[in-house]
Amino acid sequence: MLWASIIIAFVALLIGSITDLRKREVPDYVSYGLIFAAFASATLYAIVAWDYRPLVQTIMGFLIGMGIAYAMFYLGQWGGGDSKLIMGLGAIIGFNAFALFGDYNYWLLILLINIIIVGAVYGLFWSAYLALSHRAQFKKALLAISRKRNILIMRRIALGALVILLALTILVVPEEYKLFLFIIIAAAFFIFYLWIFVKVIEQGCMVKTIPIAKLTEGDWIYTDVYVGKKYVAGPKDLGISQEQIALLKKYEKQGKIKKITIKEGIPFIPAFLIAFIITMMLYSLNIFRLF
Repeated sequence: MLWASIIIAFVALLIGSITDLRKREVPDYVSYGLIFAAFASATLYAIVAWDYRPLVQTIMGFLIGMGIAYAMFYLGQWGGGDSKLIMGLGAIIGFNAFALFGDYNYWLLILLINIIIVGAVYGLFWSAYLALSHRAQFKKALLAISRKRNILIMRRIALGALVILLALTILVVPEEYKLFLFIIIAAAFFIFYLWIFVKVIEQGCMVKTIPIAKLTEGDWIYTDVYVGKKYVAGPKDLGISQEQIALLKKYEKQGKIKKITIKEGIPFIPAFLIAFIITMMLYSLNIFRLF
């Protein structure tokens, strides 16, 4: 059952990665198929072996995945495909932190930690790729954002705080703590400029105008769309629905709207796949044994 789960999860992540890179979407059959396979295999095992533990672990893993999925989706960090797939991963891997249900299984937590680490590195590399491949748009957005009044004020505040903190660290802080504080100050300054970099990437490289016909369910609308005074779609929807797409196509035929501006996200499923492979490598090398 362990290796069957691993193979099923790997195949789902591989298919999801390919479709995410090619179409910026994950088919529902991948996510729902993963969830169905998890519950079906756990239920079958429970009946045949008369052992309820795998089913309990599947339910717990699914609930953890669901909690993370809803949080990341409503924070605007993941799309619907990413969110549904993490629910499927939670179900197929399972989770158990209670001796009452048998052996402990923290493998899902290790995977989630790896997803966070790999996702951060992956996101930086992908953002750098976008900046290099869209140089003109990146420079234009950088110039526009750097001239904004609130960004100028924040940069001056950050620079002033940096000077004050460095001076206090040098003059007041004991020698044994200076290096630690220098690292914290440098990290905070780096995070501030990283935030600006992400904003530039978002506005310069991820926002584009496309025909209505190319809209797919879950696309993030960048600005509110009105036809006359009627609201049709916008950022607050957290991804456009099939009903909204159908309505836009109707208005398109009537000549009321032709194109729409969306924010194209980073294809994040490959980061799930990389994290999964790394986690499996750690397991195969006996670095942890959580099954």
